[in-house]
Amino acid sequence: MRIGLPKEVKQREFRVGLTPAGVQTLVHAGNTVVVEHNSGLESGFNDIDYEAAGAQLGDAADAWAADIVVKVKEPLAEEYQYFREGQIIFTYLHLAANRPLTEALISSGVTAVAYETIQLDNGSLPLLAPMSEVAGRMSVQVGSRFLEKTGGGHGVLLGGVPGVLPARVVVVGGGIVGSQAMRVAVGMGADVTVLDVNGARLREIDDQYQGRVKTLMSNSYNLQEAVRTADLVVGAVLIPGARAPKLVTRGMISEMRSGSVVVDVAVDQGGCIETANRVTTHDEPTYVVDGVVHYAVANMPGAVPRTSTFALTNATLPYVAGLAKGGIHALADDHVFLKGLNVGHGKVTCKGVAEAFNMDYADPLSVLSDVVAAV
Repeated sequence: MRIGLPKEVKQREFRVGLTPAGVQTLVHAGNTVVVEHNSGLESGFNDIDYEAAGAQLGDAADAWAADIVVKVKEPLAEEYQYFREGQIIFTYLHLAANRPLTEALISSGVTAVAYETIQLDNGSLPLLAPMSEVAGRMSVQVGSRFLEKTGGGHGVLLGGVPGVLPARVVVVGGGIVGSQAMRVAVGMGADVTVLDVNGARLREIDDQYQGRVKTLMSNSYNLQEAVRTADLVVGAVLIPGARAPKLVTRGMISEMRSGSVVVDVAVDQGGCIETANRVTTHDEPTYVVDGVVHYAVANMPGAVPRTSTFALTNATLPYVAGLAKGGIHALADDHVFLKGLNVGHGKVTCKGVAEAFNMDYADPLSVLSDVVAAV
């Protein structure tokens, strides 16, 4: 197979789809890997590193001309020109919050496989997990920075000092993002509360932290009370493949103290905080609603690209190798991998995406049969 690794074009996106070690693994398996010039530079990998790993270098068109295109973030409008029938695109797509991209993928006939909807039988998301870990840990780091007066906050130190109470951190969702946010917030000495709808998960958290994290069943009443008194709220809610529910309402935000901060990690899936309704960038990461600082950057892990690229390649490489070996048959032969298929042969194969845009849903195996017949 010919595998392409284009440079990310999203603003301030410094990650790259594969490390040189990942490229070398694919080349040793008999594949050709075409890497766009300087695509890994911001992650600490130069062209010489990729050439030494056996890659060929080229421009964006060369990388996109491959049978399989491996990326980090969803393609932007300027990249739609490279879509073509028979091509496999493997990346984070987050289609339920992006109708234009969904429509472009449908009209082009590409096979679009999303990292974030590949799901194991236990419900875990193995290719989303590493970036969720990064974003969860970052959420408290950036939240604490914007709580500072110079960041627009009301000037509170997250962990306080002896004789002064610490900041109150509320984490909405006890999954991977929430777990990592709690870990950092507790480590920094904050007063931490987590809300989740899963009672068993709350018991696990209570056992793990031995009272250092307060647990609350998530409902509108408890959310309102917790958010109202919070200094920092971290939105960490995810429904695989679908838009995130708006759990934290504008009414709740309006009751927060001026200069408090919210970080919506779910913003790339539409966000779980009602007022985090526009995506921001690393250049201009925040805006203010009702006196509350909102951080809504959709590619948070892009700010720590070296860590993120290593972590992402660790998770994605076996799946990339599977696609390189079997093409779309790798999807048909693995029910876990098959859940990653979002669009194929002009049809939507992810229920969450179809429901988000009121589009017809097509059975993934049926669509793969159509793709094979069209090749």
